[in-house]
Amino acid sequence: MNIKVAVNGYGVIGKRVADAVRAMPDMDLVGVADIATDWHVRTAAGLGIDVFAATHDARTAMQSAGVPLAGTLPDLLDQVDVVVDTTPKKVAATNLQAYRAAQVKAVFQGGESHATTGHSFVAQANYATALGRDSTRVVSCNTTSIVRVLGALQDADLLARARGVLIRRATDPGESHHGGIMNTMVPEGSIPSHQGPDARTVLPNLDVVTMAAKAAHTQTHNHYWTLQLNRPASREEVLEALRAAPGLHSSGWPTVSLP
Repeated sequence: MNIKVAVNGYGVIGKRVADAVRAMPDMDLVGVADIATDWHVRTAAGLGIDVFAATHDARTAMQSAGVPLAGTLPDLLDQVDVVVDTTPKKVAATNLQAYRAAQVKAVFQGGESHATTGHSFVAQANYATALGRDSTRVVSCNTTSIVRVLGALQDADLLARARGVLIRRATDPGESHHGGIMNTMVPEGSIPSHQGPDARTVLPNLDVVTMAAKAAHTQTHNHYWTLQLNRPASREEVLEALRAAPGLHSSGWPTVSLP
């Protein structure tokens, strides 16, 4: 029997989660919940996805705007086995009790703190520790990258410690008309930035320190690493450790250099 899935929040992350669920042969996307009346939820409705109002106030607004509704969030939770919460940062944590009351398993996105669920998840690193849990948090894209890359070197017994600089995009492309930065960079005010400690919620033994800044672009984040290895290793040995890891891809790995 297929797993019945709900997505709460149909924005930048949620629409991608919904597409992924729809592509899985062992999952059924029952519906998505939101509070918006804009093109995001109208896109979901246009794809034939059932749309639910996430709150009572949202239901009134969405009905007034002509958004076709299949019900409210409690109606959606009554029909599913698991909900993927991709609502904005700090909103998702307020939904946890509703999910528990509905006896629905929950997956949160990386904007929430580790303390929300007590478990942070990257599939290739700690899949087994998530089995049987009622909730987990999938870490952010930056933290996932750190865990994948540094974890691959750690698994190969190569990595002693890592020090990284993260240059983040200033905003999502769909939000760039609301604000952003131009012709400058804005550093985070403290070291370490949050990504390094966040990576250790998945890989507790990882010796990593990060610093970060926002740059004036809307596409991609860039990571720059200085690594100390446990032992002498050839360039090919390092590349082979990276190639062996799922979730990593490059055509040639041209930027890896060793003395």
